[in-house]
Amino acid sequence: MTAWATKRFWANATAEPCAGGFTVRLDARPVRTPAKAALVLPTRAMAQAIADEWDAQTGKVDPRTMPCTRAANSVIDKVAVQFDEVVDMLAAYGGTDLLCYRATGPDDLVARQAVGWDPLLDWAAQRLGAPLNVTAGLIHIAQPDSSLTALHALVACLTPFQLAAFHDLVAISGSLVLALAVTHRHLAADKAWTLSRIDELWQAELWGTDEDAAAHEALKQAAFLQADRFFALCG
Repeated sequence: MTAWATKRFWANATAEPCAGGFTVRLDARPVRTPAKAALVLPTRAMAQAIADEWDAQTGKVDPRTMPCTRAANSVIDKVAVQFDEVVDMLAAYGGTDLLCYRATGPDDLVARQAVGWDPLLDWAAQRLGAPLNVTAGLIHIAQPDSSLTALHALVACLTPFQLAAFHDLVAISGSLVLALAVTHRHLAADKAWTLSRIDELWQAELWGTDEDAAAHEALKQAAFLQADRFFALCG
């Protein structure tokens, strides 16, 4: 069957072993991706999470309520096929990392960024072998070639399933260092989210929060935390 069905037709979704890993069956039928590829997953935990999403469907299937299923489909149909390109794209964030570009003022915001971000750059330098330069303002600052090479190697070591989750951690936060801190379990995902929003939180304190903007931020935060969950399910 294809990955998405119009209406629920199955009684039970189950996680089962298969050649190369684990899969999900809807009664006797194996779930497939939108490109009709076999849904082969790296861990039973991930397969069970996806089975639970299918079991939670009532009536018409709603992909918006199935983040693990969507992520796994993306891995198999897209990320695995374009693995090197995705690695290069994400590693390139090291050259323009959010943590390296600081406000020129006011002093309170400058101080918040230093307190929140400097320890992470210290960690990247000491533990990842990737010291990065910091500048005030938006004018590009070059980073050491050795640091960019080290960061690229770390991204390239990820599996396709991990890379899919890592993509969202990087793209949503704007920081390769923050994403690495989360996936290396140096920093909890909720803390990383807060550190990625220092500028936005400061603006909200100064000017107040727009309701639509807050709703958008909440969706981004949920996606960030879900990416961390999916990474953990990779084993």
